[in-house]
Amino acid sequence: MKAPYDGMAELICHRACSCPPIYRIGASVNQPRDGILELRFVLEGDLAALSLPPPAPRRWTRGLWEHTCFEAFLRPEDGTRYLELNFSPSGEWAAFVFSGYRAGEAFGEGLQPAVTRRQTGNRLELGATLDVGLLAGLGVYTGLRIALCAVVEDRRSGLSYWALHHPAETPDFHHPDGFALTLAHRMDTGKPMKNQDIA
Repeated sequence: MKAPYDGMAELICHRACSCPPIYRIGASVNQPRDGILELRFVLEGDLAALSLPPPAPRRWTRGLWEHTCFEAFLRPEDGTRYLELNFSPSGEWAAFVFSGYRAGEAFGEGLQPAVTRRQTGNRLELGATLDVGLLAGLGVYTGLRIALCAVVEDRRSGLSYWALHHPAETPDFHHPDGFALTLAHRMDTGKPMKNQDIA
């Protein structure tokens, strides 16, 4: 895994694909206060060479990973259930809960995250703020294992897959060993929790 930059963990492209227009992608997850989770992604590169979804109504949408999309997977440290979150630069989003590896998905249409997009020069930033009440479906936990990922569509070479860690020969964001980040559960300490233990 690459070293963090600008307070963010750097995503790496899967060895089975490439995307020359991208210089780097960073991602972070924080819990600034009780009940709130913040995700942030920064992509730097030749944005004109990428296929970026245009702004659209902020709604739950299936299949966002078929185009440029930022993703997060959250799993209790001692559990098998996990949550998948998808955020498109368009403002659309999706959420799924799995009982095990790619098993028993459910849809979190009531999540209603606040998704923001900012694009300047060669830099695209996407932020998402959501209520961690959605995590109640994962059961009781003291810490989360997290996978931060991105799918990027290059106008020439198609899709590339980016993550903190790629444990499989083919891109697989659901792989248990890809949950490479730890976020401690924020107890009532009055202090925000941030990225930690990037393994």
